Amino acid sequence: MNILITGAKGFVGKNLVCNLRNIAEGKNRTRPGLSIGEVYEYDLDTDPALLDTYCAKADFVFNLAGVNRPKEQSEFMQGNFGFASMLLDALKKHGNACPVMLSSSIQATLIGRYGQSDYGKSKLAGEELFFSYGRETGARVLVYRFPNLFGKWCRPNYNSVVATFCNNIANDLPIQVNDPATELELVYIDDLVEEMLDALEGKEHHCTFSGLDTVAQTDGRYCCVPTSHKATLGEIVDLLEAFKAQPQTLLMPEIPAGSFAKKLYSTYLSYLPKEKVCFPLKMNVDERGSFTELLKTANCGQVSVNISRPGITKGQHWHNSKWEFFMVVSGRGLIQERKIGTDEVIEFEVSGEKIEAVHMLPGYTHNIINLSDTENLVTVMWANELFDPRHPDTFFEKVSE
Repeated sequence: MNILITGAKGFVGKNLVCNLRNIAEGKNRTRPGLSIGEVYEYDLDTDPALLDTYCAKADFVFNLAGVNRPKEQSEFMQGNFGFASMLLDALKKHGNACPVMLSSSIQATLIGRYGQSDYGKSKLAGEELFFSYGRETGARVLVYRFPNLFGKWCRPNYNSVVATFCNNIANDLPIQVNDPATELELVYIDDLVEEMLDALEGKEHHCTFSGLDTVAQTDGRYCCVPTSHKATLGEIVDLLEAFKAQPQTLLMPEIPAGSFAKKLYSTYLSYLPKEKVCFPLKMNVDERGSFTELLKTANCGQVSVNISRPGITKGQHWHNSKWEFFMVVSGRGLIQERKIGTDEVIEFEVSGEKIEAVHMLPGYTHNIINLSDTENLVTVMWANELFDPRHPDTFFEKVSE
């Protein structure tokens, strides 16, 4: 299948092109029924003559080209409607009735704050042009009215408030929020690309509109990305500020699978400057070795790394309720645990050659001994709760005399 993508160097186009190439080159095997041949990339700097060539050979067309921030309002119609006319005329010239997708906008509803939008009017005109083309040629026409889009590679200070907020907060630049209660409907770029791949396989999702709200409908006139999120500007900024603080707090915000927070975090990270990609951790060092907290979570405890020098014993304490995993990843050691009030000691020989997780049981005093005379013992430790210096729940007692 040969695919033509107009606006190929834009935000959506770049992500789509890269993912199509992953499939074509066998790097992405999640779409076994999808065979990608040539990917024709068309953008502002492409030789216009190539559009005719690409339209003759394409088996599917993604029309992502458009004007978002022109110098003159009249350029909206020229860039969004005029180019669409050229594209469809080229397809008709070659009798190519392959499926065509149009990237439109929720502004084309011309509802509410979009009522006088020249951009929306140009998008609506483009939609009607495509629908008319479909009726005339019998081609499958897929019109998507995208809401606010976000994700990696989106251009800040252009037409995405999320991209601007991510870029500015990541780079310590000011942001402006006029009304924190303003709610946005947002579509993540990876969800959009998955929908585009569905469309290639003839499995696009259809919808209709109730005002500005997308309503799934199998025979709907429009198409849509089935997964979207709603968040206020205030909620977005709060999340981004928590992401920014993570290197200092070590606290990882909750990012459940599929959540807006998870997708926003990935987006935020893509805007980090080089000097923030790496950050130092506080190592607590003494003659025995070191102990460093790596990561904390609000509800699932924290992860640390402990380095014990040769022959050193660490631990020798117990907890009422706290429990831990010790996972030796380098070196050779002995873990001992004794139930408080008894003489019974259980032991586990551990090494980085066979990585295992050992429970540190509540009510058992425990230690870890580096058995090597020459090598450090490196242990990753997970505790089920954050360390609270006011209630440490940690009591010294040797495992054995």
